Amino acid sequence: MTGRLTGKIAIVTGSATGLGREIALTFHREGATVVVSDLNDRAAIVGDASTQDLITQQGGKSLFVRADVTKSAEVETLVAETVKQFGRLDIMINNAGIAPDGTKGMPIWEFDEDIFDLALKVNVKGTMIGTKFASRQMIKQEPHKTGQRGWIVNLGSIYGLVGDQTIAAYVSSKHAVLGLTKVAAIDCAPQCINVNAVCPGYLKTTMTDHVRANDQLHEFIKSKHFYGGGGLGEPQAVANVIVFLASEENTWMTGACVPVDGGFTSN
Repeated sequence: MTGRLTGKIAIVTGSATGLGREIALTFHREGATVVVSDLNDRAAIVGDASTQDLITQQGGKSLFVRADVTKSAEVETLVAETVKQFGRLDIMINNAGIAPDGTKGMPIWEFDEDIFDLALKVNVKGTMIGTKFASRQMIKQEPHKTGQRGWIVNLGSIYGLVGDQTIAAYVSSKHAVLGLTKVAAIDCAPQCINVNAVCPGYLKTTMTDHVRANDQLHEFIKSKHFYGGGGLGEPQAVANVIVFLASEENTWMTGACVPVDGGFTSN
């Protein structure tokens, strides 16, 4: 298969379902060998094929490696197993994340500290660990013909760029992911490793089921994404941007935090 990522070895964390699954499948269609990583290899939908199965059924190369992104040893093993099987690591997509306050938001004076700690642990520490071990491996590798040794893309959010009421954990964690991305980009620049982030708006995934189940809230959120008359975004729209950020077309863009949000952050 020939595409924009042909010959590249990519890890996508949190890729059993949702946006991560869409990223992994899009990478496959663009020619990459995809290492699928999550807590479980099967999609949440009963009877559905796993992300790895779908890739291999379509003639692609894929491997599943279970990893909890909050555990350093497991992420180190994820990277090591990727290199053992395929020889190098070209692309790291730190997609795994949670929104634990999304369905039970609360004002700051009542906020549950355990929920806050959990969001920071998964979203921030998980991204830091993934960036740490991916960049450590990329530094060792021979560069591509463009001079680049690797591409890292972190999953931010519109809520890494703006705030909203009652979701202190998610907003704080995603702001931290963007700060981490900028620091990592500066650290990795001399090694020719590109580090960027995407900031999706509300997407049509299971993470927004609670929004779509509430007609009034759904209509309000749709109106905030005003492009094309408004509406929640398709995961494919975000995956397409990530393909560019992780490709050899991206030779000089690093430390960027790119909104993909139907205009949400333009308001």
